[in-house]
Amino acid sequence: MTEQEALHQRFNKVWRNLPGWGSLAAVNHTSVGRRFMLTGAIFFLIGGLLALLIRMQLALPGQEFLNPDVYSQVFTMHGTVMMFLFAIPILEGAAIYLIPKMIGARDLIFPRLGALGYYCYLFGGIIVISSLLLGMAPSSGWFMYTPLSSTEFSPGPGSDFWLLGITFVEISSVSAGIELVVAILRSRTPGMTLSKMPIFCWYILVTALMIVFGFPPLILASILLELERAAGMPFFDVAAGGDPVLWQHLFWLFGHPEVYIIFLPAAGIVSTILPVFTGRPLVGYRWVVMAVILTGFISFGLWAHHMFTVGIPQLAQAFFSMASMLVAIPTAIQVFAWLATLWAGRVVYSLPMLWVFGFLFVFVLGGLTGVMLAMVPFNWQVHDTHFVVAHLHYVLVGGMLFPLIGGLYYWLPHFSGRMPSERLGRWGFGLVFVGFNATFFLMHLTGLLGMPRRVDTYETGLGWDWLNMLSSVGSFVIAMGVAIIIIDVLLHFRFGRKAGNNPWNADTLEWTTGTPPTMYNFASLPEINSRHPLWDNPELLQSIPAGEHGLTQIEHGRRETFGTDAITGKLKEVMLLPTNSWLPLLVASSLAVVCISLLTRSYLAAVVITIVAAIFLFRWSWENGGHPLAAPLGDKEPVEAPLQSRTLDGSGLWGMVITLLADGALFLALLFGWLYLWAVAPNWTLPDESLVSLPVMAWSGAFLTFATWWYCRAVKQLKAGDDTGLQTRFWVVTAAGAIHLVLLVGVTLVSPLAITELAHDAVLLVMLMFLIFHSSISVIATALQALRVRYGYVSKELPYEPVVLQPLWLFSLATFWCSVASFLLLPIAWGAA
Repeated sequence: MTEQEALHQRFNKVWRNLPGWGSLAAVNHTSVGRRFMLTGAIFFLIGGLLALLIRMQLALPGQEFLNPDVYSQVFTMHGTVMMFLFAIPILEGAAIYLIPKMIGARDLIFPRLGALGYYCYLFGGIIVISSLLLGMAPSSGWFMYTPLSSTEFSPGPGSDFWLLGITFVEISSVSAGIELVVAILRSRTPGMTLSKMPIFCWYILVTALMIVFGFPPLILASILLELERAAGMPFFDVAAGGDPVLWQHLFWLFGHPEVYIIFLPAAGIVSTILPVFTGRPLVGYRWVVMAVILTGFISFGLWAHHMFTVGIPQLAQAFFSMASMLVAIPTAIQVFAWLATLWAGRVVYSLPMLWVFGFLFVFVLGGLTGVMLAMVPFNWQVHDTHFVVAHLHYVLVGGMLFPLIGGLYYWLPHFSGRMPSERLGRWGFGLVFVGFNATFFLMHLTGLLGMPRRVDTYETGLGWDWLNMLSSVGSFVIAMGVAIIIIDVLLHFRFGRKAGNNPWNADTLEWTTGTPPTMYNFASLPEINSRHPLWDNPELLQSIPAGEHGLTQIEHGRRETFGTDAITGKLKEVMLLPTNSWLPLLVASSLAVVCISLLTRSYLAAVVITIVAAIFLFRWSWENGGHPLAAPLGDKEPVEAPLQSRTLDGSGLWGMVITLLADGALFLALLFGWLYLWAVAPNWTLPDESLVSLPVMAWSGAFLTFATWWYCRAVKQLKAGDDTGLQTRFWVVTAAGAIHLVLLVGVTLVSPLAITELAHDAVLLVMLMFLIFHSSISVIATALQALRVRYGYVSKELPYEPVVLQPLWLFSLATFWCSVASFLLLPIAWGAA
């Protein structure tokens, strides 16, 4: 056995998954990413089958293939599956799989979080799909507009399946977003500055941040609607001071950024593939990066262009119309950069490039119809017609599916070590391209002729019969193309010719991990000084697996990767990564049982299982830092840099801050809902005096302020290298926080809130529960820190964890006083004025 083989054998022993059923405990990003993508592909096939059922029903006038109720269920589930269970998860799975390999890391920073995200996605998807199998699927549309989705018009459990299952999936998406942001910023290989980062990583970084800010409004909306359905809290009931249009605002605060959350990773695939098959770097790298960032910002100012026909003020219509046209500018920058790269290079017309060309044609056409829809008068005319359906599919399917399949063919040798069939692949592309345009281009015409969307049948002789029939035929042509692609992918694993380590002569680091890759990606972590490392330094293909670079120590049995500065890429620490764990599966399973208990209205069981899930989570947090199962002091310390548990600025702090940004977005959505109802709801009423005792809230806030101040003092002392009395300080913080929590719970219980009669009171209760939830986590986590000081897991040599917890205390304090000011004091001051 050679020295290189022995090195890889030692790495395999540490990084391998457990055998058999033990593979369910895998947390490695390669395994998790593959599971995301495979599960997303299965949901895509389910969504495609539902689409064929829709087109069969609409193929001829007066069809009775599906009755109206079943059609509404199929329509709702098609949109739900494609938007929530396929598009975003499969792109997140691709990012989870590729990002560490592209940035020269051995894994994502929070592997257990990634595994938890997958199981939440899987169980949430199963809950949603099971409603269709049980004949209880929601029939309100994939956008679940109120009051159609409320109890009065949807009395069965269908809406509950959607709300609980999709919320579960959204939690998965947010966890993946947090993980990707921190990994890209803090675990790039040494030397990889932001300006040397692969362009795909920029796309994923912006996308992940958009997920962090964009998904919480929908999570809040789903929670509010489920509370309304299950507990009678009237957030969207006009008679009780609510407003159904609030749901639309919260939904599209998520929904329109989601369009770009879907588009940007696909565009990142295009920007990655084009340089490889043109043989030259991407033209205008910095311009493309700025365009991607600008797209992310502008996308949050577009949500109400979906609401031009609901009666929003004309000034708002003008603003959102302008913003909708403005977003075309950064998109055009990217398109021109792609065209310039094609013009300047020598194009190799390979299979991945066919899908890129198909994308350029389809997406540009979809973008043009998007500019048309941004004009309010035109939007009014076609808003509820098939013209909008055509635009939606040209932008989302053309803008996402075509690059995704191109990326599949590009990275397929990376997954399998074999090359795909050019002949079958070209047939698949041709059928999908022709079928797609036959299906959806004609919908522009049927929409202009007045064919309405969201209806299950139509009369003959209205002028669109034959065009609509051709659309249905085109959908089956798409299905044949997808079937050929699936056959091609399955056959190539057995019959495809062997691929080398870098069969496309690509420029990025993922091709140095082997085809297929090792579980640890890199036996040694190189220092990178180029944006195109494999073009400028091709010997990396041999030197990295030979162990000629950094962090080759593996005798200690730990999974490690480098942690670097977020901007400069300079080496800062060695990050310890968790190994195989059953905790993600246990936590996700517990939360799934909670969802099922809520569906069956078994609330006591839901409370008990929630406590069990919390126990699993806190047990999860216990195995960190200096814990014997992690990295106790003196346990073969790395030579390149200190372990992150010995530092003050590790990945956990970054993870906490990004998590709190998502949490803050949810709080701001709640505050937006409060102010919106106050300003718009016709029956909104404010009480003459506060229903929540202000003196008790003041005392509760005083104890919270003291606890936060004392905790910050303890952390400051620890940072100065003094851990004297640290355990006592943490116990004092815990006691003060507990008194604050008791007062907060008490004032919530005794306040005379008519939560089933007034939207005002229901919102106040949600606000109080938000504060109680965060204060509870802060108090329990600090008590655990005190115990960890006692056991020697936290000290001046191990200061990592208290620093991580500090932002949570500050967030709890800030949201408490902001809530007091906005929800309690402002209405009194307004009334007095």
